[in-house]
Amino acid sequence: MEEQIRIENEIKLALIELAKSIANRAKVVGDNSKLIECTSQIKLSNMEHWERFIRQEYYSALRTFETPKWNIWKKPLSLVTWVDLCSWDGYRREKALRTLSPNVPNKFLLALVIRRLNDWVPQVRLAARELLPEIILKSNPEDVVDVISFSLSHWSSWRRIEQPDRNTLLEAISSKNLSSTIANKIINSASGPATVILTQASRKPVLDHKYLDIATKSIQPAVRAKAFRFLFEAKASWLEGKKWQWTDKSYCIGRMTPIVSDRRLEEVPSFTSLLEYSSDDKSSIVRRVAAEFLIKEINLIGMKAKSVAEQFALDKSNSVRERGEYALKILDENFS
Repeated sequence: MEEQIRIENEIKLALIELAKSIANRAKVVGDNSKLIECTSQIKLSNMEHWERFIRQEYYSALRTFETPKWNIWKKPLSLVTWVDLCSWDGYRREKALRTLSPNVPNKFLLALVIRRLNDWVPQVRLAARELLPEIILKSNPEDVVDVISFSLSHWSSWRRIEQPDRNTLLEAISSKNLSSTIANKIINSASGPATVILTQASRKPVLDHKYLDIATKSIQPAVRAKAFRFLFEAKASWLEGKKWQWTDKSYCIGRMTPIVSDRRLEEVPSFTSLLEYSSDDKSSIVRRVAAEFLIKEINLIGMKAKSVAEQFALDKSNSVRERGEYALKILDENFS
């Protein structure tokens, strides 16, 4: 909390200085340097707060230095700055996107640009969609991956983003350089929404060549389990959203049900090799997935599955052990 208050105070002073430099017209552009330095310290986890805080403080500072109404000879302030990405005025947000340099100076401001894909003004969303590819191309690749990963993990709550906007982000990480970086980020994330990022990125064949690495090397067991599930099923699936489903219209009873989409994977390792990798995983979450698919495919594998089923039947995890015992029962009934 103390850290947040310190950053807020620094940003407030930087915004006052920016507003003053614009009002004095000492330069062609306002002095953004201190603001850029301050916003570089901001973590992406609370973007709504920071966007709201900067908007309120900036326009409060502008009002302090605005031209008096009686001074009719002095033109009103019209200079567009990076702060206008979170302006109350949709025209200024669009103008900021279309006129500012595509070289976004830090991760926070890049996140503001990407958040405009969820803007409530269609023209602003269109501007963000058109200009984002160039902005991403000229931005630091690590910053791009961090911001897009953060956006992928949150865009299910974005109500105005459209499919072309989603495609813009997914296509941005489709290059070999960025796809490898985002795969490494998923693999090396010890905490956080890496599973959500993996699932959402799977809408496009961005990570198809990396699924086995993700399944065998990721730090988080849930990520390994999800990647193995994709490979076992030879398809990637993701949550599109939720829709209302009536269970009893006469009593106005219903519930929200998930909308799941999927995409076939063209090339996956053999079932036996996937089973070999996943059955020896140190996490029961992954071994449970392996046992589940062993049961599904047991009639095709036949007695070759016995050794793995016996391994699962002795597992220390109850859920894995029960599946192993059930697999042995099927083998005894059908192949004895």
